[in-house]
Order: sequence, then structure tokens, then C-alpha cells
Amino acid sequence: MAGDTRNKILECGRKEFLEKGYEGASLRRIAKAAGVTTGAIYGYFPDKMAIFEELTGAQAKELLEYYLTVQRKFAELPGDEQGQHMADGSEAGLFWMLDYIYQHFDAFKLLICSSAGTEYEGYLNGMVEIETKATFQFIDAVRRAGWQINDVDEELVHMLSSSFFYGIFEIVVHDMPKERAEGYIQNLLEFTTAGWTKLLGLKPPVTAEKEKS
Repeated sequence: MAGDTRNKILECGRKEFLEKGYEGASLRRIAKAAGVTTGAIYGYFPDKMAIFEELTGAQAKELLEYYLTVQRKFAELPGDEQGQHMADGSEAGLFWMLDYIYQHFDAFKLLICSSAGTEYEGYLNGMVEIETKATFQFIDAVRRAGWQINDVDEELVHMLSSSFFYGIFEIVVHDMPKERAEGYIQNLLEFTTAGWTKLLGLKPPVTAEKEKS
């Protein structure tokens, strides 16, 4: 019975947050929809944020940890391998993220569209900052490995990283069917890879044998 009540509160909280956003959501309305008193909610959750956290926290953490793991493993590669495989890891990683988002779509809908006023309000901005930092680490690594690569402005890198991540989550904002989202993500990846390739002008080091020929 207690488990049923808790789940009912969570379900009604999810609907309230989706409709009103976190800041506009009311514990009183959640309680009424769940058929309990506001006081009864406090027996399960200490405050409104605790309900939101229960609905989004684990999913937000797992997606971010996966993304950080992908970044860390790539950064551990020798600079020459990073240059050779600049785009290879992105596709598999992105489609894992896509699958995960659709397995937990409501959680990410709340996270992206209804989190203003919570600690998750800057969730995407945090990922953008990580991507921006990783881009300059990549540039430094391949340059030290002897590759030719253009200098890029930090504000431009931040802008492009932002457009990429916010572009990914447009599939959530617009409730895009997964099959359509898969094509969208593939197009976004190809467009982004081509753009970065052009912008960075990445070229491998010239070996002594190539210089002779």
C-alpha cells in the first residue's frame, strides 16, 4: 500500500512538473491528484525537489557518467590515434545515448524542459563545458604528436559545442519518434564531423619517406 501511494505521488508529480515546470509545480496539486493530503507527501518526500530528483536524478547521472567515460577513454589514446579516429567513437557513443534517452524519455523531458529552478537547470551547459575543454585537450594531443591542426577560438568552440548538444536534445523537446530521431542524429553527426574537419584542417605528420617521395 505504501509503495502504491509513493508511486502515485511520483506519477502525479511527473505530470505536474511536465505541465507546470518545476517552479510552477505545486505540492498541493500533486497531493490532490494523488488522492492524499499535502502532509502525507512529506511522509515520502521531504520537499518538491526530492520528488523531482527521484524522477530524474539517476538517469541524469548515468548519462553524464557514460559521456565522461567516453571522453576519458578517448583522451587516454596516444595523440596520433586520436587524430586518426577523431569521429570514430562519436557515432557509437551518440547512439548509446539516444537509446538511453528513449528508455527514460519522461525523465529527460523533465530534465530538459521542466528543470528551471533546480540543480539540473544547467545540465546541458555542463556537458557543453566538458566538450569544450575536451576539444582543446584533443587539439593539444594531436599537435604534440606532430599533426597539423588549426588554432580555434574558445568562444567559437563553446558555441559549436552548445549547438551540438542542444541539437541532440531537440529530439526530446519536440517529442520526436525514435525512428525519426535516429536519422536526425545521424545527419547531425555527419554535419558536425564535416564542419570540425574543415575548421580544424587536421593533417597527419609528414614522414621522412613521404618527404623523399
